[in-house]
Amino acid sequence: MTSVVQKYATLLTHYCLRVTPGDKVFINSTTLAEPLVREVYREALEAGASLVEYNLAFRERDRIFLEHASTEALQTLPPLTKLAMETFDCYLFIRAPFNLRELQNAPDDRSKVRQQALAPVNKAYFERTADRRLRRNTCQFPTDASAQEAGMSLSEYEQFVYGACKLFEDDPMQAWLQVRANQQRIVDHLNKCSTVRYVTEGTDITFSTAGRTWMNSDGQTNMPSGEVYTSPVEDSVNGTVHFSYPCIYQGNEVEGVTLWVKDGLIEKWEARRGQEFLDRIFQIDGTRRFGEAAIGTNYDITRLTKNILFDEKIGGTMHMAIGQSYLQTGGKNESTVHWDMITDMTNGGEVWADGERIYQNGKFLL
Repeated sequence: MTSVVQKYATLLTHYCLRVTPGDKVFINSTTLAEPLVREVYREALEAGASLVEYNLAFRERDRIFLEHASTEALQTLPPLTKLAMETFDCYLFIRAPFNLRELQNAPDDRSKVRQQALAPVNKAYFERTADRRLRRNTCQFPTDASAQEAGMSLSEYEQFVYGACKLFEDDPMQAWLQVRANQQRIVDHLNKCSTVRYVTEGTDITFSTAGRTWMNSDGQTNMPSGEVYTSPVEDSVNGTVHFSYPCIYQGNEVEGVTLWVKDGLIEKWEARRGQEFLDRIFQIDGTRRFGEAAIGTNYDITRLTKNILFDEKIGGTMHMAIGQSYLQTGGKNESTVHWDMITDMTNGGEVWADGERIYQNGKFLL
């Protein structure tokens, strides 16, 4: 009998990454995900991959590195990751954390040196994923740390993750193809429009999407998925946006975030909790402009788990990201940060496109 982990590996290999004979595949995760890594390794080789390489982090590896590495080490690029981002065909990032707060309170100055050093690798990643030379997917393997963060037992969290990925369906791939079809009519309509407005409690923000592309996130680049997204024209964003969900980045949680925006620049920001961290983030190049605007459409994800891979997809929410744009949408903003911030739209929320109300109370009207 096929296990759920085997079904997961099959979906990741054949639907998400679309591994074909001769492909070079890179898997990035932790040792906790070894059961899924093993099955993807097997499945990719059977699909004809010529090379399947992997990087499995151990407990506190990144923390140890930031605290003890020399300046030279901090500035040295990881050669396998660099090679993979620049030349491989497929990249799978399996989130499987030991400790979600591992990097909290890490030395800021050393973290900044490391982020700057990794900029060329990140640039290669964004450029090659934009034109699909690098087929990538981010997914989740259930661990105690993520289960605890979500307020669940590990067994409950496993059911949540696998259910959100449609792995209990007889044919998960067919289920995701149906998601693709359902969302395509939404992006087709949005791609005919040039001005979008989000309105809900504490939020009234408008932006242009002229010359930009709305994308159908159907599970191929994120598993699970269920969203439509674009990158707004950088200097077109105007208004106020409030994020009702906790905003989490690098293990830091910020609550009650409100941003005031004029001609694309975030001029003022405020948080009910975590103001100091928010202040630090806005000192980083590119973070005071938006790289993404999106609407979550996965109504199988019904609760906050403090995991952005799932939370940004919650049906009935919208999110905007500060920092790095998606090149495949036509976005031009560059930053080492891409931080998604989410707000509920189910209680009176509206989306307007070219003056037409196309979304109300968490549902599209199209």
